[in-house]
Order: sequence, then C-alpha cells, then structure tokens
Amino acid sequence: MSSSGPDSRPRLGVSVLVEDDGRVLLVKRAKPPFEGAWSLPGGSVEFAETLGAAARRELLEETGLTADLDGAPVEMVEILPDDARVPGGAHFVIAVFRGRAQGGEPRAGDDAAEAAFVAPETLDALAMTPGTAARIRRLLGWQHG
Repeated sequence: MSSSGPDSRPRLGVSVLVEDDGRVLLVKRAKPPFEGAWSLPGGSVEFAETLGAAARRELLEETGLTADLDGAPVEMVEILPDDARVPGGAHFVIAVFRGRAQGGEPRAGDDAAEAAFVAPETLDALAMTPGTAARIRRLLGWQHG
C-alpha cells in the first residue's frame, strides 16, 4: 500500500505508565485527537531524540513530574490508519514505558488540560483514549471492576 500526503508516514510516539501508591498518572488531553479524554502522558518523539529521552521530556512537559523509567519500553502499540477509533486515519507507533514518580504532585502543562493520579476503581468512570484502561490493567496486573 502506498500513500502520499502529510499522514503518509507513521508517527512515532511515547507514553509513560507511572504508578504511585496504587494509583496511575493520567492526563486529560487538551487538543485533538481525543480532546477531553484521559490518557497516559506522552507525545511525539523529536528528531534525534531517544525513546527514553522523549518519554521523560513528555512526562515533564505534561505533568511537571520526573520518573525513573524501567529501561526499555514495556509495550509497543501500533495504530493503523484503518482503525476507526482514530480520527483522521493516521498511523501511530507508540513505545509505552513504565516508571516510578520521583515525588511531587502532578500539574497540567503543555497539551494537558488536567493531570492526576487515579485509583484503579475509577478508570471505568473516565472517558479515556481507546485501549488505555485495558492497557493499564494488563501492565499493572489490576483486576477489572
């Protein structure tokens, strides 16, 4: 399959799963796609930036927090252009890191409208980006409900 135009190449991104005292760090997206939905902090990898450096930068920009990352990504997520959950038909490849917060309280910044640590029992009550709640439960071993 060949395509041309602004979305003809995959977009490389990162997200960071930060757990603290049985809660997980989420941000409420302030911009499309998925404006108003809660997700893991993250964003695009910049030219010549390592995946780990991008994850730490995005975490700091969106939440004001730093974290110790667990090394390599714990999961790679690929979202293809034909995925009906993604408006605009973009192709995303996202490296998901896991880390531990180095203290402090989250504060929304950059393209996050809100940032907060959330208890597992509240995940179902939040409007979240597709697949995020299931990913969190799977990676942290949380049971549903």
